[in-house]
Amino acid sequence: MGGDKDISGARKERLVYVPDDAPHLLLVDDDKRIRSLTSRFLSEQGYRVTTAAHTLEAREFMTLFQFDLIVLDVMMPGENGIDFAVSLRRETQVPILMLTARSDLEHRLSGLEAGADDYLSKPFDPKELALRIASILRRAAPVVVDVPVRESVRFGDFTFDIERGELKRGNEIIRLTERERLMLRLLARTPGEAISREALAAVGPAGAVVAGNERTIDVQINRLRRKIEADSANPVYLQTARGAGYRLVVERI
Repeated sequence: MGGDKDISGARKERLVYVPDDAPHLLLVDDDKRIRSLTSRFLSEQGYRVTTAAHTLEAREFMTLFQFDLIVLDVMMPGENGIDFAVSLRRETQVPILMLTARSDLEHRLSGLEAGADDYLSKPFDPKELALRIASILRRAAPVVVDVPVRESVRFGDFTFDIERGELKRGNEIIRLTERERLMLRLLARTPGEAISREALAAVGPAGAVVAGNERTIDVQINRLRRKIEADSANPVYLQTARGAGYRLVVERI
């Protein structure tokens, strides 16, 4: 938040007064009615809301404003939401909540693989959308650790600062999604010990995954492996604990 400029012509739907320091959301959907109704509701919930009808407009707004979360429709003409999310993850880790009329598992997994933090099927209850947004923003906030047991762990060329949630290869910072950061933090706090899929699901935004849905958790783990393993098919550090979940094998604590 902060640093936003007043741009003449930018279509910001400020239907009620909200503080200037309130979380700033970008709603991207080609359906004008959904944009209008959802923007109105979220404004009433205390959020600043900027709307975009397509990804080109969204990209323009992202050069002008700093957003705290993006609500992104999947099915849009031109560049779809999944492709847009993939491109965003190359340059930013702003949380993404995806909206789609398709509720089957394959499309849900595609959204998660693209880097989305949560997923909501249309038609949706605006109250549920607001709850999910609040959950993502709450989990994305810095975590305060009163008495950290350990500060960082090292595996191969990587160092992970547990408290800051920062992964580095040498001096290079490796970009992580919020879910990847939370999962890696949980694994790093008890290195070598198996963490269940249920526990890994519980650290993410509410509703993003279903506890016990092993395939969904595996998608998240495989995406993280591609960032830290030389061969993600034969992991050395982020190992499968057969029948128990996953464990992180570290070299130095």
